[in-house]
Amino acid sequence: RMDTEGTRQVVLFFISLCSSGVWCEPFRYSVPEEKKAGSIVANVLKDLKVDVKELSARRAQLISKSSGQDFQLDPHSGNIMLRHKIDREALCGLSDPCTLFSEILLENPLQFFKIELLVEDVNDNSPTFSKNQFLFEIPEQTPINARFPLETAHDLDKGENAIQNYMLSPNEYFKLDVQSKNDGRKYAELLLAKPLDRELIPQFILTLEAVDGGIPRRTGTAQIIIDILDNNDNVPQFEQTVYKVQIKENLSKGTLVIKVEATDTDMGSNAQIFYSFHQMPERINNLFHLNEITGEITVWGQIDYEKERSYSMSIRATDGGGLPGQCKILIEVEDENDNPPEVSIISLTSTLKEDSPPDTMVALFSVRDQDSGDNGKTVCSVEMNLPFVLKATTNNFYQLVLQSPLDRETVTEYNITITAIDWGSPRLTSTRLVNVQISDVNDNAPLFEKSSYDMQIRENNIPGLLIGSVHALDLDIKLNAKVSYLVLSGKSEGLVTSYISINSETGNMYALRSLDYEQIRGFSVTVRMRMTMLPSSCIPSEQHPHAMSWFPSQLRPTIWSPRWLQWMQILAKTLGFPMNC
Repeated sequence: RMDTEGTRQVVLFFISLCSSGVWCEPFRYSVPEEKKAGSIVANVLKDLKVDVKELSARRAQLISKSSGQDFQLDPHSGNIMLRHKIDREALCGLSDPCTLFSEILLENPLQFFKIELLVEDVNDNSPTFSKNQFLFEIPEQTPINARFPLETAHDLDKGENAIQNYMLSPNEYFKLDVQSKNDGRKYAELLLAKPLDRELIPQFILTLEAVDGGIPRRTGTAQIIIDILDNNDNVPQFEQTVYKVQIKENLSKGTLVIKVEATDTDMGSNAQIFYSFHQMPERINNLFHLNEITGEITVWGQIDYEKERSYSMSIRATDGGGLPGQCKILIEVEDENDNPPEVSIISLTSTLKEDSPPDTMVALFSVRDQDSGDNGKTVCSVEMNLPFVLKATTNNFYQLVLQSPLDRETVTEYNITITAIDWGSPRLTSTRLVNVQISDVNDNAPLFEKSSYDMQIRENNIPGLLIGSVHALDLDIKLNAKVSYLVLSGKSEGLVTSYISINSETGNMYALRSLDYEQIRGFSVTVRMRMTMLPSSCIPSEQHPHAMSWFPSQLRPTIWSPRWLQWMQILAKTLGFPMNC
């Protein structure tokens, strides 16, 4: 029901971030990789301090911060379970620890809880070398204790499951020196332990073995072939030991990154230098190309800041005599605004009653932009001429709520476009369309088509003769628009209902018997119009409908039709019901 002055209702919406109004410490759980799908990772009921009934009633959801959905929350038990078998190396690559970030969302009231899921490594990968065989050419006059860097083996596992040691097949001339880098990774260098004599031994064939620390231990091997050359006593030297360069992401293939140059004071073939990558992971090798003659490093693949923000590579300069010099290249990638915002709908009310109060939530959604800095900051908006408004909550979550009253008889549905724009240059935009249907409530009174009706009937009529009809219209739909008609009992030379009847659905009025002008020349008839559905705020024990009257006029009955609202107010006042019904 709607009165003439309107009814104002206030709905308070609370957003609870944990219990103190700020983000709490995340809940941390761990799961070993390679566990089968459906395995239980943890139960969150105790941490959330809710029971199963409340968890389900508040429509608990597990929202992943990454693009994949590796875990799911069972709202009927509180268990976080694996959607599929997970591979730590596929999820996190070289990152350690491998932590996946999610949030648990509870509604009514709205709450967010951070979840950190640590994927623990198992020893499921063996050490590997990029090649099965490595060739070294070493001059015979190389001094004792000279060092020769060896290819580092790669093991996708981490911690104790990663490479822990290298071993070399026994020999008198070469030893192995195993050391650790700053990040803890092991690498090995050949160490000359005894003077070489090409005439005595022209070639060495050794086996290099990489061993990890898992149980059981896994190994990988490569063959080391060393050819002994005649004297070459100068090693190539780079201008710098470390080169630093910055590049933008999305550079086209062939773009020059940097050019390195080494010199060798030897003569002839011993001074001829060839450049090559040293200990280069395959993923980096697919992104950059090194010209072995000029030392130019160019872009070869897709450089994406969101995938990797920096690269480190070693360049080896080898002269014609086989002696190597080495430098390091550090490449930093600068972010470009190449990712538009992503709008994800979390909750949507697709049908809304037209009497819904202001601040009713229509949709809950989040906005995510993979870029960094200003490129990753976003702002959201909807059209200004709609009865809806956006409310920012926290952590890039937004609510679409009702701002002003609805009227289904004016607008039956809304197509709301949510626009998300980032702060980058140029600005990138994405949109999401939300359709909201408006459902009817009984807020319109039926009215007769005319203010008066003039009907005639001749005497000696046939019983059942159609005299005329009355009709009322209601702007509501379905049951809310359905009306029925009723002739009230009254006396005019007898009961009116003995003369006249009305079809309750059509409003057609009929003579029940033959009328005699000499016996009755006029009578008064009252017709009530009854709404099938009354407004929800008015449900009296007896419905009080619209009424019309016939006044005697030489059997030319006139039906008088007052306005519905006036009649209902007078009738309600007379019978003691509230005036706003």
